[in-house]
Amino acid sequence: MKLHDLMPKEGAKKERKRKGQGISAGQGKTAGRGTKGQNSRTGTGGNLYRQGGNLPFYRRLPFIRGEGFTPPHQVTYNEINLDQLTGLKAGTEVTHATLLAAGMLHKNSDPVAILGRGEVTVALHLKVQRITKGARAKIEAAGGTVELLA
Repeated sequence: MKLHDLMPKEGAKKERKRKGQGISAGQGKTAGRGTKGQNSRTGTGGNLYRQGGNLPFYRRLPFIRGEGFTPPHQVTYNEINLDQLTGLKAGTEVTHATLLAAGMLHKNSDPVAILGRGEVTVALHLKVQRITKGARAKIEAAGGTVELLA
């Protein structure tokens, strides 16, 4: 076998349709484009800046993506309110792992933020990434402690 003997498998290659080559070819005269009009001419389409009165594509992009520009490296937090911690016993250490075991986290990889809705009656020891001033005051008033993690 030599290089000039190599051939593609039967049916692997398909001849392209040669449009506009006369009536016997089956795609003659208008070549499947219909008669007259913008789409029957050559060189139509592909212009993103002219859309016949519609808002052009490049001006629509911010609406398609969402509310304008979204910072690519912004941090989202698992937000936990104090009223969600009411079922915990006194002296419990509240960490990412304990909240995960309790099924309180929306996304495991995100850090935890404690918000101040609700009241705390027992002393809890929190080790979280972020906490509001109001939530910290309520926890410390109940005899608990707060440790911020990096």
